[in-house]
Amino acid sequence: MEQQKAAIGMAEARALISKAREEASCEAAVKGVVTMNGRQYMVDAEGRMVPLEIVKPQHKLEDEVVRREIFYAKDLSAQIGRFKGHVAEYLGSFDALIEQEYGATKGGRKGNRTYMSYDGLQKVVVQVADVIDFGSELQVAKALLDECMNEWTADSRPEVRAIITRAFNTDKEGKVNRSEIFMLLRLDIDDERWQRAMQAIRDAMRVVLSREYIRFYERAGIKDSWKAISIDLAKL
Repeated sequence: MEQQKAAIGMAEARALISKAREEASCEAAVKGVVTMNGRQYMVDAEGRMVPLEIVKPQHKLEDEVVRREIFYAKDLSAQIGRFKGHVAEYLGSFDALIEQEYGATKGGRKGNRTYMSYDGLQKVVVQVADVIDFGSELQVAKALLDECMNEWTADSRPEVRAIITRAFNTDKEGKVNRSEIFMLLRLDIDDERWQRAMQAIRDAMRVVLSREYIRFYERAGIKDSWKAISIDLAKL
């Protein structure tokens, strides 16, 4: 019992020390004041040194509020980065163990994986999303689609014309509209040139990057719906 009390006391002491260090670091970070030749200044948006005594109180307070919140935001961002690395490392180690012990790999062809707690109430989902770009074959598809549009009467298939126009209208970066391109692939049009154009689009697809997303879910009971554990500030 005495050892347990001592352990609790040590834990509390460490927590207090950690909190004190954090507060000290925060206080140092939020003071946007520069001392030069014994006088204090604040740097304005144009890089000028403004004597502290002539800075309006509301501007001082706003500066401190912003600096304090940015300090905590950067600290939280670093924690999330470390957490993501920790999760990826542990899941990777688990996958390697399963493969070594049982000669099996977890997940599908694209690398999507789901890890479930034994009681079925918690799960970790890894999703791999491909970033797709288009090669030069897309220009062949555009030429074939132009032929189709030129031969169709002005009153026929206006919705298809609109999709084609939107699909090949480039954005500010000079890239085609991917979502509209994929919408073209879903259309069932019995025209030989159209079919060749769709094949050209498929041939033009290039996976230029794969992004991995890790998501966490839990539920109160087996029959309940899954609820995401959000670590996205915008969704809290």
